[in-house]
Amino acid sequence: MIEIENITKVYEIGSNKVYALKGISLNVQKGDFISIMGPSGSGKSTLMHILGCLDKPSSGKYILDEQRVDSLNDRELSLTRNKKIGFVFQAFNLLPQINVLHNVELPLIYAGLNIRKRREVSTYYLEKVGLKERMNHRPNELSGGERQRVAIARALVNDPAIVLADEPTGNLDTKTGAEIMKVFCNINEEGRTIVVVTHEDFIAEYSKKTIRIRDGVVEKEEVNAK
Repeated sequence: MIEIENITKVYEIGSNKVYALKGISLNVQKGDFISIMGPSGSGKSTLMHILGCLDKPSSGKYILDEQRVDSLNDRELSLTRNKKIGFVFQAFNLLPQINVLHNVELPLIYAGLNIRKRREVSTYYLEKVGLKERMNHRPNELSGGERQRVAIARALVNDPAIVLADEPTGNLDTKTGAEIMKVFCNINEEGRTIVVVTHEDFIAEYSKKTIRIRDGVVEKEEVNAK
């Protein structure tokens, strides 16, 4: 599903070069559930941006779903991102002026689906995350956990090859965060590939494997006991 080999990311600040990633290699198989952990400045956010085709590496190889993506131009990266990757963010990123159903169907509008198909697919995924009865509400009428469930449904509607979640429980209390991670577990059990960036050990424990990053390199990989 994902293969990255000797990925580097270098930022030039004036005459200085800052190495955010220093030759990272890793593999994510179809159906994996991976957590990426590391302290601030470790490079985990940079790695997530590259995995999500939001940024390009300075060097190295990146294959996503059998497609070489490290050398794509910006337009090609955008097309790959929209087709193959679902994103879930810490801040939910929902539009407050429209209801839950319309928020979830936005990726399908951009994909050109007709309104009947959009409503059918969006309703299906809202039901999967337990929010079908709330689809006519606006985001500010929902709890934080419910808003994150909406964001998860929105990430799934394009049937992406992989779901990337960046600190998805960061704005939630511990109990609600655990509930959201159980939603991810259910999605993963259905065969969906998931990568979560987190700084919380108890969140990482929901995944099958934890990759710990420090100073731009993979420090260690751990298989999590279930």
